[in-house]
Amino acid sequence: MADKTNQLLFSDFPKVSTQEWMDKITADLKGADFEKKLVWRTNEGFNVQPFYRSEDLESINYLESQPGDFPYVRGNNAKTNKWFVRQDIVVKDVKAANEKALTVLTKGVDSIGFVIEDKALISEANIEALLKNIISDDVEINFNARCGNKQLAEAVVAVLNKMNRTHAEVKGSIDFDPIGSLTIKGSACCSTDKAFDRAKEIAEIAKNFPQFRTVAVNAKHYNNAGASIVQELAFGLSMGNEYLSQLTERGLSVNEAAGNIKFNFGISGNYFMEIAKLRAGRLLWAKIVEAYKPTGVEVCKLHAHSETSEWNKTIFDPNVNMLRTQTEAMSATLGGTQSLTVQPYDALYKESDDISERIARNQQLLLKEESHFEKIVDPAAGSYYIENLTHSVAEQAWALFVEVEEKGGYLSAMKEGFIQGHVKATADKRRKAVATRRENLLGTNQFPNTGEIISGDIDLSRLNKVEVSCEGENEVEPITLFRAADEFETLRLATEKAAKRPKVFMLTYGNLAMRLARSQFSGNFFGCAGYEIQDNLGFETIEAGVEAAKAANADIVVLCSADDEYTEAAPKAFELLGDTPLVIAGAPACADELKAKGIKHFVNVRSNVLETLQGFNEMILEK
Repeated sequence: MADKTNQLLFSDFPKVSTQEWMDKITADLKGADFEKKLVWRTNEGFNVQPFYRSEDLESINYLESQPGDFPYVRGNNAKTNKWFVRQDIVVKDVKAANEKALTVLTKGVDSIGFVIEDKALISEANIEALLKNIISDDVEINFNARCGNKQLAEAVVAVLNKMNRTHAEVKGSIDFDPIGSLTIKGSACCSTDKAFDRAKEIAEIAKNFPQFRTVAVNAKHYNNAGASIVQELAFGLSMGNEYLSQLTERGLSVNEAAGNIKFNFGISGNYFMEIAKLRAGRLLWAKIVEAYKPTGVEVCKLHAHSETSEWNKTIFDPNVNMLRTQTEAMSATLGGTQSLTVQPYDALYKESDDISERIARNQQLLLKEESHFEKIVDPAAGSYYIENLTHSVAEQAWALFVEVEEKGGYLSAMKEGFIQGHVKATADKRRKAVATRRENLLGTNQFPNTGEIISGDIDLSRLNKVEVSCEGENEVEPITLFRAADEFETLRLATEKAAKRPKVFMLTYGNLAMRLARSQFSGNFFGCAGYEIQDNLGFETIEAGVEAAKAANADIVVLCSADDEYTEAAPKAFELLGDTPLVIAGAPACADELKAKGIKHFVNVRSNVLETLQGFNEMILEK
């Protein structure tokens, strides 16, 4: 037998051209439209093909770059994919916050985020108490304060100097982002000119700490407003460019300005697209900073902190949030983030406890210690699919970035309403997709646990946070932060508060396969409002089904049968039920005929689930 050890894998198989693949696919589609059936039309403004080949990489010009090399598509580091595991701590009592920080630092965390909501807590003494015994240069220290950031920077620097920390080794950040505040609040606590002056002052205060960044770009706001991935990246880059421009105009060098900027991205459940976003972001930011002609290319690296998105998290069936945050954590780390916060699965509706915080930490530690994600640099490199996604995201984001710049930059585009208009259009499209279940939220708009009751377990004040401006009148229209599940959750909470929980009765009749399939679909449909579902194996006659529905004191009756049986069965059930609403499961050809006889409720895969259920809530709960 010939020695085949030196032969290429699969070399025994004949080459198959792209046209041959397309011919095979076309034949298998049996006349169906290839574009409509197999091409994914993304929210990001480009199409994704069902397959890619090596020839699809020919037009991509950055593929020869290595990890750690400009333009950093493949990562900021040449040999490691290490990231910081971050946990945020809300500071109400400085001693307690310090104790908690020291505790979590022994449990795998190496990045602390101190969230200071009360300006009165900002003092050198309190910062010293917060940082007590946190002296390792391997620990990243971050601060997020609503107000008083200059005072905070002065206190932090004073304490670090008092601790004799090696300046070059101190890692961390201050989340000072006046542009981000303007974006979500509509106005800032001071004029934008004064805010940029303050940003320069804070940067100068911390100038001796090269790894401590003082200007934040919170692109995550767009993620949490329902924007597309391209919009989050493009508008985030535009925010960053605005800071570069404003800070250099005020006398900082390009290296000083860029070296102080840290991007905060939200990571959604769009797994591969999020990997591509971080890769494309590094490429585009490197090109933007390069245009300012810095000294060296090291400063062209995009430094990214990532946070799991709030947009797709739910208060019903909340354990599913752990699945969501796990894929998001994978996207962020495979995409090459510098640090990551995984939000506890219950953070939406209550103050997280030790268990949920431990789970959130361990989600990252599993990726590090068991899956070895931090050891492999840019594992996506060379993937025909992800490289094309990266290229497409970069192209679309750059085109949108250029549009913003042509309008005079981020602030001018915000004042014109250009940015808000783009976000609103995408958010409205996604709201409708959630309402019609073209975008699924497991346990909320799809496959709900109808037995779940949560009214006594959640803190309603934590939901639907509204960002309040410091000023009375908005300078710009703010973008609206919201969660995809908001409206469905409002439905279910209304059901829980109702004097009587509505009962939906499945009148299953006729064709066995169709009645079972449609009763399952309908139970899932009405279960999204938290209604009680009474399913049935089947009735011999419509009369028997109606009698059972009345005996069960049903508020809604859903007739589940085959299309050809509805012509006779539906009018009969409608007449016998009287005032009890009858719903037809499906979209039968005889629908117009049934509507002419007074039957007006139909549910099927084309239904707007949210609007339909809102209508039934008004009809039943508000009697």
